[in-house]
Amino acid sequence: MRKVFIKGIPVLLFTTLTVTACSFGSDEAMNEMDTPPVNYVEEGDSLDIEELNEELPGEEAPDAQGPDDEENVDKIEREIYLIDSNGLVVPQTLSLPKTEGTLRQSLEYLVEGGPITEILPNGFRAVIPAGTVVDVHLEDGTAIADFSNEFKEYNPDNEQQILQAITWTLTQFENVDRVQIRINGYDQEMMPVNGTPIGKGVSRANGINLEADQVVDVVNSNEVNLYFLAQNGEDTYYVPVTRRVNLGKDAVKTAVEELLNGPSYHTNLLTDFSKDVALIDDPMYENGVVTLNFNESILNQLQGAAISEEVMSMLALTLTEQEGIEKVAIQVNGESNIMQENGEMAKPVARPSLVNKGSY
Repeated sequence: MRKVFIKGIPVLLFTTLTVTACSFGSDEAMNEMDTPPVNYVEEGDSLDIEELNEELPGEEAPDAQGPDDEENVDKIEREIYLIDSNGLVVPQTLSLPKTEGTLRQSLEYLVEGGPITEILPNGFRAVIPAGTVVDVHLEDGTAIADFSNEFKEYNPDNEQQILQAITWTLTQFENVDRVQIRINGYDQEMMPVNGTPIGKGVSRANGINLEADQVVDVVNSNEVNLYFLAQNGEDTYYVPVTRRVNLGKDAVKTAVEELLNGPSYHTNLLTDFSKDVALIDDPMYENGVVTLNFNESILNQLQGAAISEEVMSMLALTLTEQEGIEKVAIQVNGESNIMQENGEMAKPVARPSLVNKGSY
């Protein structure tokens, strides 16, 4: 399927204090791309993330395999956060050998030249310096990630991306709330090269791909994570972005409005929302489902007045990060009988269980 996405919609700007992070130049343009793959959680299903202590119980190491038996090794799918060609931290769902020491294995797949090499998606790179030896264990919800001295040998410009990739990779597991960095067994209160603060540990609340072009009042604002689109050749994938927004507004309505505002001009990110899309009513909540009533501009006229998979996925990924929201339902002018591009009627959508899987 060939599709047209919109690039470089401006973000809302706020006042007083500048939040710094990486930013990237882009020109306003239109791009054609294929639909990024997502697997949705059906009603009654879960992400099936196991309880873990230092390792995930039930994930036993496979028997020794020879080269001819490699395809027969049990696999399990994990989100590994890598850096794309735009310098953004992006989840890629990869099939890893099922083994003991799941937390350690996840970090090992972040090391340049490590086991990620054979399955590294095109246009992406690992984040931890080559040759780094990693270890990790869990203490009261904090994953203690311990690295050898080689960990210090990274470009200072990549420091925030490295910390974010480590944090978001490890916190995909439900019993991991925070990440503490150690080098040779010693806690680090800041990253070793450029001094990014770590303190007692970092979490997803510290954000990912923080927008650098905002002027905001930090005291009177909150952070919201939004999911936009990016392009690699003819393939597309979803990218999380942290944006600061004013306090005092409904969190879900604010997140939707920020999605409609689109990605920053200073990134190469894209959106599938047309500029005329608007919410007609305030979001409605019931039993974990939020219902959003849009005008007809949310429908893709090129696809027979249907709602696109990208729009549904961007909404589901963004809004299910809000506490208590499990699914997103769409109405158009108060009507729920909305057609999807695949010809089926749209139903309430849960967060995709597998993001950016099999794009390459």
